[in-house]
Amino acid sequence: MGIQEIVEQALRNGYLTPTQEAEVGRICDKATELSVEEYMALDRLMGALLTGQVVAVPRKQFINVMEELVLTEAITRIAVIEAEQDCALDLGDIAAYALNRLPPLYATTEEGAQYQRRRAEEELMELIRAQVQEAINHSMARPQFHPERSVLGKTSGKEVVSQVSSLLQSYATDYERPTGETAR
Repeated sequence: MGIQEIVEQALRNGYLTPTQEAEVGRICDKATELSVEEYMALDRLMGALLTGQVVAVPRKQFINVMEELVLTEAITRIAVIEAEQDCALDLGDIAAYALNRLPPLYATTEEGAQYQRRRAEEELMELIRAQVQEAINHSMARPQFHPERSVLGKTSGKEVVSQVSSLLQSYATDYERPTGETAR
């Protein structure tokens, strides 16, 4: 997606997503020379941001503590299996398989993350272990599964960014932060 398209979307929607902001920065950093049209588009975006016609959506900082717990469990188990057997297991596949079967545990602060870790250790560790083991069993039981697959981010970065941006826009069109609410 080019600068002009991003600016048009931002003007149409009234907001600039963090993904769009990053894409504009990436384009500007990589471009040795921008066209007159691109400079004009950037000027329009800056003017719209300064007047409030377009607002920059704040980047939300959060983590899914479940990812950390699943990765720790999977790494430990995979290391043992790979040391004992002549095989290589894909950590990403195993973690994704298990995470898709476990509840997310999001936190926006370190205190929240500590709370989620304690909660998971008390209530969910057996479930985490079981899902990681199921993921490993699934991975070991299948032959070279879908060799046509390609790793995320390795195919077309522009296409992924475009898809994510479209998805975010479709879900964020009606979102308004309640008066007085601040980002955490």
